[in-house]
Amino acid sequence: MYAPERQQRILEIARTHGRVEVVALADELSVTTETIRRDLTALERRGGLRRVHGGALPVERLEVEPPLATRSGRHSQVKRRIAARALDELPVEGTVLVDGGSTTLALAQLLPDRPGLTVVTSSVDVAVLLRPHEHTELYVLGGRVRGRTGTTVGTWLTSALADVCVDVAFVGTNGYSSARGMTTPDQSEADAKRAMVAAARLVVVVADSSKAGDDHFHRFADTATIDLLVTDDGLDDETAAELGAEGMAVARA
Repeated sequence: MYAPERQQRILEIARTHGRVEVVALADELSVTTETIRRDLTALERRGGLRRVHGGALPVERLEVEPPLATRSGRHSQVKRRIAARALDELPVEGTVLVDGGSTTLALAQLLPDRPGLTVVTSSVDVAVLLRPHEHTELYVLGGRVRGRTGTTVGTWLTSALADVCVDVAFVGTNGYSSARGMTTPDQSEADAKRAMVAAARLVVVVADSSKAGDDHFHRFADTATIDLLVTDDGLDDETAAELGAEGMAVARA
């Protein structure tokens, strides 16, 4: 396979799966990892991909923040595993904060309905899901609702969170890396997530491994601020070690 053919194939794989990894591509295309890295560099220069740790992302994924309905259909089995592992951090009694997002929605679907548990959420979808619970105390944070994510943002939300302290915050993220921490494309979402992190005694970020190395415009937390990242077993050992270097625990479900 000539280099242009190989690079076109790499681009097709990236657009189909949302990302490509150097080692996997080298195995699939029967070339060295150095050859794949040169291909990725060439594709990045042409504007087709953006290099990230261990691989690359198609630019189409970076240009648009997908709506919640689209994200909920991606990696659904993986997100349920992540949610189940994250619930190990749920207190028997206490107050938890549930952010918006597809993985946090999967977590909300598993939340037990029991006395002594209070849930605070910025997500319209999570609130609708938990409303029938008879024993759980439910609080919904006010603010402007972002149609793309179905979450509340703005000063109403950040002001409310400034005056509360929750036991555990389950927070979603659009991307994470050891260099940039937790990031998201929208500034108002970043402000909301930053307030959630500040309001919690224990901060648990839930995000699948496809978001590793994907740095977005706005950072809302560095890794030292997060107590636990729950992701999946698609995250390699080297990246997990880099992410945990500042003290954040990493669990792979």
